[in-house]
Amino acid sequence: MQFYKKTSFGSSINPTKVIIKIVMILAIIFGIFVLASKINFPSPNKLIEKKIPQENLKIVK
Repeated sequence: MQFYKKTSFGSSINPTKVIIKIVMILAIIFGIFVLASKINFPSPNKLIEKKIPQENLKIVK
């Protein structure tokens, strides 16, 4: 009994399997975006404004 090795991908690719894999990958990426949007990151309550004294400024030409 001899084993037959398939060397071409032409007839072995099933289009429905490819479509299912693409849909699964897109669903996982969409799920990651939805979960990331539900995380509440802390934000400052007031506007942060820092005044820099004139002596610390350097002019670069």
